[in-house]
Amino acid sequence: MFGIPGKQAVTITDKAAAQIARLMAKDGHQGLRIGVKKGGCAGMEYTMAYVTDIDPLDEVVEQDGARVMIAPMAQMFLFGTEIDYETSLLESGFKFRNPNVVDACGCGESIKFADNIASR
Repeated sequence: MFGIPGKQAVTITDKAAAQIARLMAKDGHQGLRIGVKKGGCAGMEYTMAYVTDIDPLDEVVEQDGARVMIAPMAQMFLFGTEIDYETSLLESGFKFRNPNVVDACGCGESIKFADNIASR
Protein backbone atom coordinates (compact mmCIF):
# COMPACT_ATOMS: atom_id res chain seq x y z
CA MET A 1 0.00 0.00 0.00
CA PHE A 2 1.23 3.49 -0.83
CA GLY A 3 1.11 6.47 1.50
CA ILE A 4 1.70 7.34 5.10
CA PRO A 5 0.81 4.76 7.76
CA GLY A 6 -2.40 5.76 9.55
CA LYS A 7 -3.34 8.41 6.95
CA GLN A 8 -6.11 7.78 4.44
CA ALA A 9 -5.13 8.09 0.79
CA VAL A 10 -8.14 10.29 0.00
CA THR A 11 -10.60 12.39 1.94
CA ILE A 12 -14.31 12.55 1.20
CA THR A 13 -16.40 15.66 1.78
CA ASP A 14 -19.75 15.32 3.52
CA LYS A 15 -21.57 15.99 0.22
CA ALA A 16 -19.60 13.28 -1.60
CA ALA A 17 -20.10 10.79 1.24
CA ALA A 18 -23.86 11.43 1.21
CA GLN A 19 -24.07 10.93 -2.57
CA ILE A 20 -21.95 7.76 -2.52
CA ALA A 21 -23.96 6.30 0.40
CA ARG A 22 -27.23 7.16 -1.37
CA LEU A 23 -26.13 5.41 -4.56
CA MET A 24 -24.78 2.40 -2.63
CA ALA A 25 -28.10 1.97 -0.81
CA LYS A 26 -30.17 2.46 -3.97
CA ASP A 27 -28.37 -0.08 -6.12
CA GLY A 28 -26.89 -2.43 -3.50
CA HIS A 29 -23.26 -1.74 -4.39
CA GLN A 30 -20.34 -2.33 -2.02
CA GLY A 31 -18.85 1.05 -2.90
CA LEU A 32 -17.21 3.24 -5.50
CA ARG A 33 -13.85 2.19 -6.98
CA ILE A 34 -11.63 5.07 -8.09
CA GLY A 35 -8.71 4.67 -10.46
CA VAL A 36 -6.78 6.37 -13.23
CA LYS A 37 -6.10 5.32 -16.81
CA LYS A 38 -4.26 6.69 -19.81
CA GLY A 39 -6.44 8.85 -22.00
CA GLY A 40 -7.84 12.28 -22.61
CA CYS A 41 -6.08 15.34 -23.99
CA ALA A 42 -3.85 15.82 -20.90
CA GLY A 43 -2.75 12.17 -20.73
CA MET A 44 -4.71 10.58 -17.85
CA GLU A 45 -8.33 10.27 -16.77
CA TYR A 46 -10.03 9.32 -13.53
CA THR A 47 -12.12 6.15 -13.58
CA MET A 48 -15.09 5.52 -11.34
CA ALA A 49 -17.17 2.38 -11.09
CA TYR A 50 -19.63 1.04 -8.57
CA VAL A 51 -18.62 -2.45 -7.53
CA THR A 52 -20.23 -5.46 -5.92
CA ASP A 53 -17.00 -7.02 -4.62
CA ILE A 54 -14.09 -5.42 -2.79
CA ASP A 55 -10.67 -6.35 -4.17
CA PRO A 56 -8.37 -7.24 -1.24
CA LEU A 57 -5.63 -5.08 -2.81
CA ASP A 58 -7.82 -1.96 -2.91
CA GLU A 59 -7.32 0.68 -0.26
CA VAL A 60 -10.71 1.21 1.38
CA VAL A 61 -11.85 4.56 2.77
CA GLU A 62 -15.14 4.61 4.67
CA GLN A 63 -17.07 7.62 5.93
CA ASP A 64 -20.69 8.14 6.97
CA GLY A 65 -21.99 5.05 5.16
CA ALA A 66 -19.91 5.69 2.02
CA ARG A 67 -17.15 3.36 0.88
CA VAL A 68 -14.48 4.30 -1.67
CA MET A 69 -11.98 1.76 -2.92
CA ILE A 70 -8.78 2.91 -4.57
CA ALA A 71 -7.36 0.58 -7.18
CA PRO A 72 -3.75 -0.46 -6.38
CA MET A 73 -2.19 1.18 -9.45
CA ALA A 74 -3.98 4.48 -8.69
CA GLN A 75 -2.96 4.84 -5.05
CA MET A 76 0.24 6.81 -5.76
CA PHE A 77 -1.63 9.18 -8.11
CA LEU A 78 -4.54 9.81 -5.75
CA PHE A 79 -2.75 10.19 -2.41
CA GLY A 80 -3.89 13.44 -0.80
CA THR A 81 -6.94 13.88 -3.06
CA GLU A 82 -10.20 15.31 -1.76
CA ILE A 83 -13.35 13.90 -3.38
CA ASP A 84 -16.30 16.28 -3.43
CA TYR A 85 -19.76 16.29 -4.99
CA GLU A 86 -20.90 19.56 -6.54
CA THR A 87 -24.23 20.62 -7.96
CA SER A 88 -24.62 23.65 -10.24
CA LEU A 89 -27.23 24.91 -12.68
CA LEU A 90 -25.59 23.06 -15.56
CA GLU A 91 -24.16 19.91 -14.04
CA SER A 92 -23.73 17.73 -10.99
CA GLY A 93 -20.92 15.34 -10.30
CA PHE A 94 -17.91 14.23 -8.35
CA LYS A 95 -14.94 16.60 -8.31
CA PHE A 96 -11.37 15.68 -7.45
CA ARG A 97 -9.01 18.14 -5.77
CA ASN A 98 -5.74 16.34 -6.35
CA PRO A 99 -2.45 17.94 -5.26
CA ASN A 100 -0.54 15.58 -7.58
CA VAL A 101 -2.06 17.05 -10.76
CA VAL A 102 0.26 19.45 -12.60
CA ASP A 103 -2.03 20.23 -15.56
CA ALA A 104 -5.62 19.61 -16.70
CA CYS A 105 -7.53 20.12 -19.92
CA GLY A 106 -10.16 22.80 -20.31
CA CYS A 107 -13.07 20.46 -19.65
CA GLY A 108 -11.47 19.21 -16.44
CA GLU A 109 -11.92 15.55 -17.36
CA SER A 110 -8.31 14.88 -18.32
CA ILE A 111 -5.30 15.40 -16.07
CA LYS A 112 -1.51 15.23 -16.09
CA PHE A 113 0.73 14.14 -13.25
CA ALA A 114 4.36 15.08 -12.67
CA ASP A 115 6.70 12.78 -14.59
CA ASN A 116 8.32 11.55 -11.38
CA ILE A 117 5.12 10.51 -9.56
CA ALA A 118 5.23 6.92 -10.82
CA SER A 119 8.77 6.52 -9.54
CA ARG A 120 7.84 7.21 -5.88
